[in-house]
Amino acid sequence: MSDTPVIGVLALQGDVREHLIALASADALARPIRRPEELAEVDGLVIPGGESTTMSKLAVLFGMMEPLRERVRAGMPVYGTCAGMILLADKILDPRSGQETVGGIDMIVRRNAFGRQNESFEAAVEVTGIDGGPVEGVFIRAPWVESVGAQAQVVAEHGGHIVAVRQGNALATSFHPELTGDHRVHALFVDMVRAVN
Repeated sequence: MSDTPVIGVLALQGDVREHLIALASADALARPIRRPEELAEVDGLVIPGGESTTMSKLAVLFGMMEPLRERVRAGMPVYGTCAGMILLADKILDPRSGQETVGGIDMIVRRNAFGRQNESFEAAVEVTGIDGGPVEGVFIRAPWVESVGAQAQVVAEHGGHIVAVRQGNALATSFHPELTGDHRVHALFVDMVRAVN
């Protein structure tokens, strides 16, 4: 593989365009993906924010859930923001009926933990592994992590709650770094993809 990894953004729902821009600025070749054959062609994947229940159902509908689980289990680097964090959790504390997850991070998440849409906020978040000071996190109906297992590493907290976790090749944040113009979290993920491929 060249030094420019191909990273997909799961384009079933959510802020796909912003992730594509952030990944491109971090020197990745970024493309939207919706089908299993497109998933097979990428070196890593971003699961964006959106509505986690809807994304779960669309992933099943598009035949993506099992291929996603297989690639994540096989070690494909994956990064989930907000709803993407929920989809990467092994367990949801309060799942909606029929809601499934891809899994990959040994954590329990609480949906909409920081409140409703009108309680959205921005905050400076110190993230382990990212130099240059805190990143600006945009929290929109954001989840938080109730607890993590032995394999998962907490990489950021806000207000006493876990808001970023890494486990092996999987990374998840409660917040949306793609909405800020600060692409250091995406650069960290691109480096994770380069390290594997």
